[in-house]
Amino acid sequence: MEPDLFTAAAEERQEKDPSGSPLAVRMRPRTLDEVVGQQHLLKPGSPLRRLVGEGAGGPAGPSSVILWGPPGTGKTTLAYVVSKATNKRFVELSAITAGVKEVRAVIDGARRATGGFGKETVLFLDEIHRFSKAQQDSLLPAVENRWVTLIAATTENPYFSVISPLLSRSLLLTLEPLTDDDLRALLRRALSDERGLKDAVTLPEDSENHLLRIAGGDARRALTALEAAAGAALDKGEPDITLQTLEETVDRAAVKYDRDGDQHYDVASALIKSIRGSDVDAALHYLARMIEAGEDPRFIARRLMISASEDIGLADPNALPIAVAAAQAVAMIGFPEAALTLSHATIALALAPKSNAATTAIGAAMEDVRKGHAGPVPMHLRDGHYKGAAKLGHAQGYVYPHDLPEGIAEQQYAPEELKDRTYYEPTRHGAEARYADAVEWTRKHLGRKRS
Repeated sequence: MEPDLFTAAAEERQEKDPSGSPLAVRMRPRTLDEVVGQQHLLKPGSPLRRLVGEGAGGPAGPSSVILWGPPGTGKTTLAYVVSKATNKRFVELSAITAGVKEVRAVIDGARRATGGFGKETVLFLDEIHRFSKAQQDSLLPAVENRWVTLIAATTENPYFSVISPLLSRSLLLTLEPLTDDDLRALLRRALSDERGLKDAVTLPEDSENHLLRIAGGDARRALTALEAAAGAALDKGEPDITLQTLEETVDRAAVKYDRDGDQHYDVASALIKSIRGSDVDAALHYLARMIEAGEDPRFIARRLMISASEDIGLADPNALPIAVAAAQAVAMIGFPEAALTLSHATIALALAPKSNAATTAIGAAMEDVRKGHAGPVPMHLRDGHYKGAAKLGHAQGYVYPHDLPEGIAEQQYAPEELKDRTYYEPTRHGAEARYADAVEWTRKHLGRKRS
């Protein structure tokens, strides 16, 4: 909503004397050039550049945009920069508190401002995914006719949470989680900037690394923790934010874990071996260590997918779909909620019956191929769909299994030198027992001799 006299006065005082505002508020970028990260959205001629008036001339006006990304990646910050940099009328609403009535009031005000003063309106709508379909519908005429230029922010997948007509009338801009380098630059700016801590304290490397892990790609979380730790250090009369002070302030122990060194691989290895050994509690311990250390959740999810095939296979055919679903969910939601999904998958894999038969089968088959055991494809299996294939004897004598009562034909499929070679040796663990029965029956009906 548009600010009343008291809100406007408070904002004016805050701008004149920002010292009472949280560090995360004081360090908000004033221009797009000060924004940390999201450089893929800030190139010359980008929709956001056009929204602040850079290259927005000519017959093509700026587009409405939907900003989608995890918390703390800069959605509100970008809207704030637009509000300060543009000479347009800027109105902010939150989907938590606003309804159709408030939206219509903004639209009516925008039409009056356009008609009476020729002033365009930018509407920032935070958490648009909380709006119902009817509430989102109320935005359509204003966006369609460009009575307002909409900047909508959401942490939820817009394809599920935003109505299609509104999506089609807006540009979807995806914000990426901030990298460690992005956050490091932000922290160092906050330490030295006049709007920030003005070099009152320093942040040693070990404390900085711990802060990055705590932040998990969230700029707001990083600055909030930095401000709290700086306050504690100053109260103690310490010139540095020590690791001990930081741990005490944020109540999070610094996990000994180097994401680029031995710990990264040792803990990941321990996680997979604990799953393989069916020790669910140990597996959860190592998973927790990786999460608390700020490990990339996509790396963890990839390891779980590999484990599902390598160590479980057909003993539990649902293991791989569970791991794949977890990886997809992790990519969509990110931390902290991704911890729940990774826990779900880890528990399922650790408690699943185990079999490495799929692993050893492909390993043995590939070993034969590497040794040159291949041989020509049997004539009756070769492609017979082109002119002249019959003259070459291709596909002659092939028996179509579906024509037989049992659906299986006693004919040779493998090359001659491998016709009796077996690779898959199923266990009788879990669901793989039925595959063991099936492979025994099919090999018998194929006339295969065991090699």
